This record gives sequence, structure tokens and C-alpha cells, in this order.
Amino acid sequence: MAKTKNPDNFKSDGLVPATGVRTGLTVTDLKQSFLDNLFCGLGRIPMAATRNDAYTALALTVRDRVFKQGVQTMQEYARQDTRMVAYLSAEYLPGPHLLNNLLNLGIVEPTRQAMSELGLNLDNLAEQEEEPGLGNGGLGRLASCYLDSLASLEVPAIGYGIRYEFGIFDQAIKDGWQVEITDKWLRFGNPWEIVRPEIAYDVKFGGYSEPRMDDQGHYRVRWIPGTVVKGVAYDTPVLGYRVGTCNHLRLWKAEAVESFDFASFNHGDYYRAVEDKMRSENITKVLYPNDEVTEGKTLRLQQQFFFVTCSLQDMIRLHLLLKRPLEKFHEKWAIQLNDTHPSIAVAELMRLLVDEHQMDWKTAWSVTRNTFAYTNHTLLPEALEKWSVGIFGKLLPRHLEIIYEINAHFLDEVSARFPGDNARLERMSLIDESGGRYVRMAHLATVGSHHVNGVARLHSELLRQTVMYDFAELWPEKFCNVTNGVTQRRFVAVSNPGLAQLISGRIGEDWLHDLHQLRKLEPMAGEVSFQQQWREVKLAAKRDLAGLIEQRTGVKVNPESLFDIQAKRLHEYKRQHLNVLHILSLYLRLKHDPQANIPARTFIFGAKAAPGYFMAKLIIKLINSVADLINKDADIHDRLKVVFFPDFNVKNAQHIYPAADLSEQISTAGLEASGTGNMKFSMNGALTIGTLDGANVEIREEVGAENFFLFGLDSPQVQDIKSRGYNPHDIYEQNPALREVLDFIGSGVLAHGDKSLFRPLVESLLWHDPFLVLADYQSYMDCQAEVSKLWADTEAWTRKSILNVARMGKFSSDRSINDYCEMVWKVKPVPVD
Repeated sequence: MAKTKNPDNFKSDGLVPATGVRTGLTVTDLKQSFLDNLFCGLGRIPMAATRNDAYTALALTVRDRVFKQGVQTMQEYARQDTRMVAYLSAEYLPGPHLLNNLLNLGIVEPTRQAMSELGLNLDNLAEQEEEPGLGNGGLGRLASCYLDSLASLEVPAIGYGIRYEFGIFDQAIKDGWQVEITDKWLRFGNPWEIVRPEIAYDVKFGGYSEPRMDDQGHYRVRWIPGTVVKGVAYDTPVLGYRVGTCNHLRLWKAEAVESFDFASFNHGDYYRAVEDKMRSENITKVLYPNDEVTEGKTLRLQQQFFFVTCSLQDMIRLHLLLKRPLEKFHEKWAIQLNDTHPSIAVAELMRLLVDEHQMDWKTAWSVTRNTFAYTNHTLLPEALEKWSVGIFGKLLPRHLEIIYEINAHFLDEVSARFPGDNARLERMSLIDESGGRYVRMAHLATVGSHHVNGVARLHSELLRQTVMYDFAELWPEKFCNVTNGVTQRRFVAVSNPGLAQLISGRIGEDWLHDLHQLRKLEPMAGEVSFQQQWREVKLAAKRDLAGLIEQRTGVKVNPESLFDIQAKRLHEYKRQHLNVLHILSLYLRLKHDPQANIPARTFIFGAKAAPGYFMAKLIIKLINSVADLINKDADIHDRLKVVFFPDFNVKNAQHIYPAADLSEQISTAGLEASGTGNMKFSMNGALTIGTLDGANVEIREEVGAENFFLFGLDSPQVQDIKSRGYNPHDIYEQNPALREVLDFIGSGVLAHGDKSLFRPLVESLLWHDPFLVLADYQSYMDCQAEVSKLWADTEAWTRKSILNVARMGKFSSDRSINDYCEMVWKVKPVPVD
């Protein structure tokens, strides 16, 4: 248990940090606080200080002001004995903290002036900040958007996750191929976090369970672990926008219970002396280890259980500290499971209540089911986590017993409702026995939660109709939809200050906490002067990105060309290769007819491929090979440029989203749960070309069909074409333009004569094409022709760009959090003075 005893009954009721130099917000206070942190916190003098020293001193200066509000927030929550949201996520992508915290405190300009008076540039210091790479993509960024909105809406909340020492890899491109480089985001330390060494919990693995009867004759089970590690808390403040609320993100780091074995050291066995420390710390060493081998699978399950048990033990400690009975745990805690990664929490809360706190099973199960809610993020069967019973039982033997018990009670409930339906029992069981034996984590999360939600209306409908059909039939009231959202504060105000200033200059700043206020821009969409200002802001953002592109890749691009951008995780269903087919079609058309009416376009890709995903990495190589060919072809005269922007992350995205004219959201209909990049692009004035997939459906409804470039099969059509027997080779034979492009890729021209390099990709498209790239090719080409036509009409394009921004109110993460609070969590705001 955490060592959190209050020394000498120290009383702090009503005490808050005084406002002074250390927490004041004036230019003078900020300058003095910065110098205090530089001199006293870092022991540096200005003439010897590096840029990182200056950044760290400024970060500590801002952190003081943030934590002042954090202390007041904690005191207010304790005083009101509030119901808390606990957001459990294996991933977070918070992005850089400095500018976001300055915005939320309302001191961007005073800080800029303070730094300027000290001879420093705020933007240069902000560029120094390392980004915490604690997630792979949209899942982690969504979690961070939600923490931002929870604080901004004054909702009592805490985020729980893992403090990975090495985050998602940094991406370099060498000879066109992705190369993964270790993400050492902590190499200079992290000035935003505070370690809490006294908040630490034992985490058990392996061993066996031992049944017994207690003194009252009750059946009890004790878990005798094989190994024990320790989880230590690291807190990062999450400040709301212009409110008193400051919640926390609490991340767990794994440490050895005893970090040094003196006995082994004294016997000359130096490796064994530190072996336990190294083995323990491996659990939080790296984000998502390669799970293609058994050791990787085991480590990934260890990571998930590690942060879940630390988080639940922490909640129970806080619950008991406030003298609340555990039977009412669910009345004070609303725990959200962000995808299946934390779903082991269902079994772990049962273990803690039943085994550690001697609660009877029936009461514990009632508490558990009324505590958890589960967000599903995928319809791809392979992405719904399953663990082999062998690995699971070896690592978590007591939890496997608990899951068996939960399953037995659950299947009894199903049998009573659907007597004699053995096929249904097999489909719904928490244990998959169709080939080997596996624990179905999505089923565990669904059975152990009071609500299950999808993340876009289409996704939630398909969830009920497909992978969760049986559960939705059993418990229709359990299923709901909460469409994802993104925070306008980071992805417009911080990322695109020029646009934010233009908007605020016309309608005020209320849109920063109520995005529906952007509707006030609609009457201005046709104003000539406003359109001109709008285009100037966009061009400035494109020039900024063009500069970065030349700096990072050496490619010079024309900022006045159409910036056509696809920036997201690389996966075949997201269909970056469909985009490539269009680019090559334009290229070949220009080669055949140099006078063809094709407006200048710059195609920009940003994407990371999972290290073990061969086809995704081959697509990155294809993009770079196409870029190399087109960018060096003098015949094209800069009418087409192709850029692969390396290392797509939040920091780089803040330059990319504002610069987009066209947003590529072209996934196969029915496969993208929601997407949030689509919202970020639209919020920054990009027009979308996309399918009726994920949140695209709702974006098109909101912005207007006339302001959205729609193409491709919809979800029912996708299912229909597959059910009738899809033959992509027929499309290849029937479409001369498509045939020319695929033959061109297969000819070896893009690979210095090597016809074998891209053969796996071409053959997959010709004979399998699981994501219907060829089926949607012609529709995509026709739609892109409409894009080119509209681009030629500057005023019409600008009007649609303005209307896209004006109608994005629904897609703020503030709206998403309000939906969760009302439909799922039943939590109300608690204002902090």
C-alpha cells in the first residue's frame, strides 16, 4: 500500500498558496520567477545557460502557476466529497505542454514579453520541448483531448496510464524506407511531472492461488505471487481553459521492490545484484513491445495489468482516506475503460474487493458492474484483444479463476434468456474455444460495464449489428454512442494562432469554450474582405509548413499550390495507396499531355507504420519512390510535388493541420471507428474528400453535403460487394487508366528496374484487395476532378473553407465529455474558485 499517512495530523483546510512573485501573472513576476528557477532551480547563470536550460526554467515557472490551481482543485474536491471520473488508458499523446498551459492561464503575451525583455524568444523555447510519446496515434490523442475537456468543463477527474521510458519510436526515412529510432523523450528530464515516491503499490505476477476458510467460515482465496514489482506515481497537471480547475494525469513507473541485492554483490555476482531492478523496470520501458513472440505478448499483458492494479489500488486508497465505505465505491468513482487494454480492471477490482477487502461476491459484482464503462474503438476482429489461456493463467492465475467464475454466472444469465441456444453461448462466452483457448477481453469489458459506447454514430450502429450483436440483443439499454471530439484550444488556438486571432477579432473568444459559437462566422463566409483575410492566414500557415518541409526533407514546395494532405497512422484500410494511385494517374496524364488542365498540387503524407507491419512499410517506400520520381522530373515543372513528412506526431501535426487545403479521409467505409484527424483538418479550414466512414458521416451532415467531397462505396455496399464475391482483377481489366498505373508500379520504374520490390502490393491489390481500393478507384478519380475544378474558383473554395470551420461545433471534445457526463458517468461539474 502507498505510504500516505498524514504526519502529526497536519491541517491545511482553507490554506492555499499565496499569490506573489512565484505564482503572479504579470510580466515582472514572470521574469523574476524565471530567473529564480534558472538560478536556484537549475544552478545556471544566463551566460552559461543552454536553450534547454532556458526552456526548463520557463516550464518550471509556468508549472508553479499551474500547480497552485492544482492544490486548490484537490482541496475543493475533498471538501465537496465529489464523484470522480477515472479515465484508464494505456496510451496518451498530450503533445507539448508549454504553450497549451500559457493559453489556459491566459498569459501567452505577458510571457512572450517577459522572455523578450530577457533576450529570449518564446517560440524558440517552445520548439525545445520534447513531446511525450506515450501513444501510437488517435487513441492516445483522444485520451489527452478528453483530459483537457474534463478540466475545462470543471469535471472532477484523473487520468491513469503508464510512464513509458521510451515512447513510440521516432521515425526517420532512409532510402525511402521507414527506420525506427528510440524515442528518448526523457533524456533531458520532464519538468512538468512530479514524482510521488510515497504513492507506490505492489504489483503481483505469477505464482498460484491458495483457497482457505476464514474464521467466520467464509471461503477465501489468497494469491501467492511468483514475483512482485512496485508501481510509483508520477503526476502531470492538466489545467482547464480559463477556469480554476486543474486535474491530474497520474502515470505509473515500474520499479523493483528491492533495487540492489547486496548478498549477490558481495559474492561477486554483479549482474544478479541488479537483475531484479532491470527485470522490474522492463515493464514500463517501452510503449507496446513487439507482441509477435510469446515474450512480447507476456510483457504487453504485464503492462496492462500493472497500470490497472496500481490505478485501482490508488482509487481505493483515496476512497478509504475520505472514510467512504467500499460498498459505495461505484457512487464515487466512474471508471472509463479506453478500449480493451485496461479491461483486466474488471477482474482486478473483483479480486481487490473479494480477496483483499473480504466483500461477498454478489455485492462486489454489483459494485464492479456499476463502476465501469467501456469504449470500443474498432470493428476489426483482429484488433479485439484476446489472450491465450496459457499465457494469462501463468501470469495472472487468480484472475483467470475470477474470469471463469464471472463467465459461469454470465452464461447462466444468457441461458435463462435464450434457453437451448448453445451456439450463442459459444459466441458470447468470455473464453473463446473455437481454436485454442483465449480470454476475450472485449467480452470481459462488456459484461463488466454498465455502458458500452462506440465513437461515431455509424461505428456504434455497426458495433451493435456485428461484433457486439449478441450483447446488444441481451442488453440493448447498455449500448450508446458518443462521437469523438478534439480540443479546439490545442488544435486551433495553439496550432493556428493566426486563424484564432482572425476568428476572435470577429466574434470574440467565447468559441474557445463553446465551439458552437463558430456559427457566427457563417454570415461572413461571402464577405470579400473576410475571405481575403482568411486566405492570407491560410497562406501564412502553408509558408510555415513549406519552410519545415524544406528543412526536414530538402524538397521545395509552392505554398500557393493546393496542399493535399493525408496525415494519420499507416494502415491498409486507411488507403494511403489509393492516394498514391491518384497521384500516379495525374503524373502519367501530364506525361502524355503536358497541356492537361491540372492545377498545381502538393501531396503531403505523414504516417508511421507499426514496426512489424510489412505492407504498411512497403507503402511508405512506394510513397517515397513516387516522390523521388515526380520531384525530379523536369517535365512536370513543379505542377505536382510529393512529400513524405517524417515523424508525424502532435508537435509536427500542429504545423500540418493549419496548412491543409484538402483533407484526405479515404478509409474503406465501415472500418474507421471515428477518426479525429478529419475533425482537426476541418477545424482549420480544410475541405474534406472522403468516404461515408466513421465521423465523416456526421462531419458531412454538419458542414453540408455541398461542402464535402464524397466518393466511394458506403458500408452496406461494401458488405454487398464482398458477399457477392469481389474480383478486383476484373476492375483492373476494365479500367485502362487503373491498369496503366498498376502496370507502371509493377514495371520496376519506381525501383531502379527491380520488378519484385512492389510486387507484393500490386498482387495483393489485383487478387485480394481486402480494402476495396480498386473498387473505389474511379469514384475517387472523378471526385478529385471536382476538387481541381473548385480550386480554380478561389472565392467559392474560400467560402466553403469558412463554412467548414463555422459548422464544426459538434466536434469539440467538450461536447463529447458533456455526452459522457450526461449519458454514462452521471457526473456534474465542480467549479473551483
